[in-house]
Amino acid sequence: MTTGAPPPATRGRSRARTLVPLALAAWLVLEIWLLTLVADAAGGLTVLALLVGAGVLGATVVKRAGRRAFTSLAGTLQRERSGEPPEAAGPGGGNGMLMLGGLLLMLPGLVSDVPGLLLLVPAVRTAAARYAERTLDRRMGSLLLQARVRRPDGRVVPGEVIRDEPAGSGPDGRDARPPLTS
Repeated sequence: MTTGAPPPATRGRSRARTLVPLALAAWLVLEIWLLTLVADAAGGLTVLALLVGAGVLGATVVKRAGRRAFTSLAGTLQRERSGEPPEAAGPGGGNGMLMLGGLLLMLPGLVSDVPGLLLLVPAVRTAAARYAERTLDRRMGSLLLQARVRRPDGRVVPGEVIRDEPAGSGPDGRDARPPLTS
């Protein structure tokens, strides 16, 4: 006997889950097609030299950006230990876009090399970092504002975290858990 409850709603496939595999397949086909065109025009050794050269350049860029990021992190930690305020890195101050450019260069293919090479240009890298930061702030900001707790019974409860124990409730008089940010 049925209870009369409606069947659970099935969500359709998200747009990203549909488009991302199609975009990847199209990108792979485009990369292969372009490599065959260049191989027909210039020869197979030229294509191999281009792929190896882009891979070596990409590895060098990633290595350099990684060293800069590690040095920056070490300097920030040293300033924090000495009590100095940390320096605010602007959108162009990070190494994330530089690493992304190196990774795009390391991917085999010529289509991925174009944005990889463009991200090596400081002005393009800064503009891309600002765009990515604005987009991430806009999307994550709305998600953080809509934080919700999903209960087992299906109800959604908006809320915030409230700490029950008073400060200094640890065994040695300090906070039991350190703060997330300082």
